Order: sequence, then structure tokens, then C-alpha cells
Amino acid sequence: MSAPVYRSVSAATLRAVQLDELTLVYHRASGITHILAPPAPEILDALAPEALTGAALLARLGDEYDLGDADSVALLARLDELVTAGLVERR
Repeated sequence: MSAPVYRSVSAATLRAVQLDELTLVYHRASGITHILAPPAPEILDALAPEALTGAALLARLGDEYDLGDADSVALLARLDELVTAGLVERR
């Protein structure tokens, strides 16, 4: 069994606005505005160019940010939340 692959929904369906430390993301397909705190917006950005496994996503985030306490379990929990919200797709 292979690891699940995650990808952000089409950028055309999202409208993001930075508001201090939070990011508001309007999902046109559902009509819902989501309030995201870090690291959720960074996860969406990292998944925008291509679909990635959880391990590949953690590596990409590690390349872009100082992740001294990187935790794959926590990342998978955030991904599950984003999948439930309809902002990320799991294959």
C-alpha cells in the first residue's frame, strides 16, 4: 500500500487574504470562508505546485522554513483538517 498523496484544490477556487497572523481563505466551490493559522497557509502554498506525500511535504517545508521540531504526525493531522475543510484533496 502506497502513502497517500495530497494536493491543494485548484487555486482558481480559492481567494486568500492575509489578516495579521491569520489568513482568510474563501473557497468559491463551497462558499465558505476559512480562517487559517500557521502552518495551514504554508501547507497550502507548498502543495499548490504539485501533489506530494506527507513525507515529501515535510521535506519541502523543511527546505523553506526552519522546522527544528518537525513532527510528521502533527503535519498529517493538519492535512486531515485541510482535507475535511475541502481545501486539500487526498489520493
